[in-house]
Amino acid sequence: MDVGFIGLGKMGLAMARNIAAAGHRVRAWNRSPSPDAAAAGLALVASPRDALQADVIFTMLSDNLAIREVLLAGDVLRGARPGAVHVVTATISVDFAAELAAHHARIGLGYVSAPVFGRPDVAAAAQLTIVAAGAAAAIDKVQPLLDVIGRKTWRFGEDPRQANAVKLAGNMMIAMAVEAMAEATALTGGYGIGPKAFFDVVIGTLFAGRSYESYSAKIASGDFEPGFKMALGLKDLRLATAAAEKSGKRLPQLDAVRTRMAQAVDAGLGDKDWSAIAAHAGG
Repeated sequence: MDVGFIGLGKMGLAMARNIAAAGHRVRAWNRSPSPDAAAAGLALVASPRDALQADVIFTMLSDNLAIREVLLAGDVLRGARPGAVHVVTATISVDFAAELAAHHARIGLGYVSAPVFGRPDVAAAAQLTIVAAGAAAAIDKVQPLLDVIGRKTWRFGEDPRQANAVKLAGNMMIAMAVEAMAEATALTGGYGIGPKAFFDVVIGTLFAGRSYESYSAKIASGDFEPGFKMALGLKDLRLATAAAEKSGKRLPQLDAVRTRMAQAVDAGLGDKDWSAIAAHAGG
């Protein structure tokens, strides 16, 4: 299959590499030079319009604004190959997902929201968890490609916003788990208990699970090199807040964690992994 891929950050490059390794031709574009792209088996192209000349186009861009600038400005999407499907794998707002769905319908281009759960190492291992929503025929067309980048695809209906709501809620829960661990280590640290000793008890008994295991290790080691930058985590918490307000819900715990993460970003931790909120908590 001819595949276009736009956005070759750590996540995007790993995903595009796995698609190419599965035997698909991948024409890729990034806003900045990507020296690793050729080694990944990708055919670099000169513009987003060139990447759109494919059966399926993936975008892994950082936020609403990046997608708007790259694909909506200048009506770039109208240049896509007829019959193509566009798969947006990034975390975007539910309102923007609705806008994208309407725009794609107007220009006759297939659209699937398929945000992914997983850090760059998970993407490299093709073990992403994918949540997808959109027309069933469009998801069916892209499913073979989703199968080579993830361990499972969960389908959430015809409305693309549903996949984005699931992704925002999932990221919200991860942030809440990280904050809980940060505060727990702050409390126990005040009594001379190191984070590793504490996590050996609770992660092995009460709180087993991928998020707890992954982020407890980072907190215990003090290794806050970013797998997912805190500034992006804060962006997602703000999107979750907006989505909740849109549906008439107020989520007090989300408000509290978002405020804490905003304080940590203001303290200069925005480029660190979002688990660095533990350092801000004094854990």
